[in-house]
Amino acid sequence: MPRLYSQAYLTACALTPPQAIRQAAALGYSDVGLRLWPNAAGAPQQFLIGQPAVLRETLAAQRDTGVGVFDLEIIRIGAGFDPRTYLPLLEAGAALKARALLVAGDDTDEPRLTDAYARLCELVRPYGLTADLEFMPWTAVPDANAALRIVIAAGRPASAGILVDALHFDRSGTTLDDIRALPRDLLHYAQVCDAPTRAPWTPMGRAFTVDEMVHTARCERLQPGEGGIALQALFSALPNDLPVSVEVVHLQRMAQMPPADWSRQCLAASRTLLDIQATQA
Repeated sequence: MPRLYSQAYLTACALTPPQAIRQAAALGYSDVGLRLWPNAAGAPQQFLIGQPAVLRETLAAQRDTGVGVFDLEIIRIGAGFDPRTYLPLLEAGAALKARALLVAGDDTDEPRLTDAYARLCELVRPYGLTADLEFMPWTAVPDANAALRIVIAAGRPASAGILVDALHFDRSGTTLDDIRALPRDLLHYAQVCDAPTRAPWTPMGRAFTVDEMVHTARCERLQPGEGGIALQALFSALPNDLPVSVEVVHLQRMAQMPPADWSRQCLAASRTLLDIQATQA
């Protein structure tokens, strides 16, 4: 069965939800990811919640193209987390028939974070969504082992999930054995991109600072095959049928071409790397 590819929000961050869907259809993506909730107050996002006309246009684009909405961003679990705050996002997800919610863990009190995550999973279940906890090295869920520990401590709710982003896999110290240890039922999709593996401007290379990691993640990712991440090894450790979210943002390069050209290049690079690997598996 051919691997499914979703056009992530960051790959097409200049587009509205209906524009993103129509572009994805033209380029051969099966799905899109949308950021309907900003990752910080005032940060970039796509606007749909509370805008019925945009929702209607987005649903029409889905009907016309057959492109689905795979994941919605973003829910951040902090110290004062109340999952009901995100009910408008869940309702939008149900209307769009989205499959997953991207969740980040920011609360450094792990028992409290675990309890909040469990409550979120319970809240999202009736909406047909999964709550996919993404490990990121600068957050309170810094690696795959931490994500798995939290999900298990939360009771492994039916709506729980763990999201593997290639960039965070590389920079978090997560190993391939850690990836192989993730239960299949917790894996709903993975994100692909590339990047340098050590800071190249130092004589011997060094580990990245938090600021550098955040900058790369949000502004300067590379297309698969352009960096040093062991992408083939990573995706060999993941299930072959796992849907892939193509999440490649490089703001400087994207400003130099039409959005469709960038997204097309990112999909082609991902397929070159991953489809060949699947054929050889």
